[in-house]
Amino acid sequence: MRAVILAAGEGSRMRPLTYTRPKVMLPVAGKPIIEHLLLEAVSAGIGEFTLVTGYHDEQVRGYFGDGSKWGVRIDYITQRKQQGTADALRNTAASQKDNFLVINGDVVVSSKAIMSLAQKNTNTMTLFRIEDATGLGVVTVKGKRVTRIYEKVERPPSRLANAGLYLFTPEIFEAISRTQKSPRGEYEITDSIQILIDSGVPFGYQIISKWLDVSYPWDLLAANEAILANLKPERLGEIEDNVRIIEPVSIGKGTVVKSGTYIIGPVIIGGDCEIGPNSYIRPSTSIGSDCHVGASCEVKNSIIMNRSNVPHLNYVGDSVIGEECNLGAGTKIANLRLDKKEIVVAGVRTGRQKLGAIIGDGVQTGINASINCGSVIGNNTFIGPGVFASGVIAPDSRIH
Repeated sequence: MRAVILAAGEGSRMRPLTYTRPKVMLPVAGKPIIEHLLLEAVSAGIGEFTLVTGYHDEQVRGYFGDGSKWGVRIDYITQRKQQGTADALRNTAASQKDNFLVINGDVVVSSKAIMSLAQKNTNTMTLFRIEDATGLGVVTVKGKRVTRIYEKVERPPSRLANAGLYLFTPEIFEAISRTQKSPRGEYEITDSIQILIDSGVPFGYQIISKWLDVSYPWDLLAANEAILANLKPERLGEIEDNVRIIEPVSIGKGTVVKSGTYIIGPVIIGGDCEIGPNSYIRPSTSIGSDCHVGASCEVKNSIIMNRSNVPHLNYVGDSVIGEECNLGAGTKIANLRLDKKEIVVAGVRTGRQKLGAIIGDGVQTGINASINCGSVIGNNTFIGPGVFASGVIAPDSRIH
């Protein structure tokens, strides 16, 4: 069976992290989100993939190539103008003669869920029970069939969220041909599904127990934690004397962990990094390649992307740091309000009591800079020595 993975969108709610990369290429537990999805599909027995790309598609194509590295076949279709999921799928019609899977490229699901869906023989969508479905697409069901789909309504009539994982028969393309633009100005695959349902075509569902939707930058932390929970220890780098490691910890080739460092897994560290001396790396931390976490630094439950440095007397907690960033000596990132209340970012509730900063690519801070919890800092921003930074900061800012 062939799986179509939708990977064309930017993911505007993920800014500033998506200014330079598509959402599906954001790293979680040492790999792009979409690679984790691909690996689960491969484990489920899927051997052929079509990736629908668009925004910064050169990154997706360059990373995956023809799929031979993963033992599968990958081809590509480009959606030049992002006009919705139905429009993306419309472009694949010529290659779909049999039943096929469609998966949103920004979700985290298990191989078990994919395998179960692939065994269906009628149109089927995957659902996930959730306590608060605000901001999500939900469905109502009757018996074994879906009756109606609601796309991000103010008061969801159901707690069954659309998990973004479908099995379609070729008849979906006739429904797509009749799909009109939604109020959001896009051709939505959920509208196409509703057309099928309204025309009397049975549309089934399966409910899964594990699912992560990565919509906002802080969702990367939840996904990172969930995937790292199954991390397998690996030691490819150099570990100096007097280093304490509590498994599971994965250390990449060319990385040196210097004396006095204390690492509590699950933690993944990429290749060619310098860690320590006397660093403290706490659980659910993912550090990219060619990074430096230096003397007397503490990093906890965070994602640090490639070629970024946290080198001297820094604290980073519950944060996402983009590529090629550098924190000046003594820079601290707060991750908890004094009143212990939920952190809200630009009017959006995060559902998190602890959240540090979301930092775009190329950000630099001076010595003893302080960054408040829930801050979002745009790409290539400079935060001067001793500055207290808070809130949403536009790209290319100079804060003195």
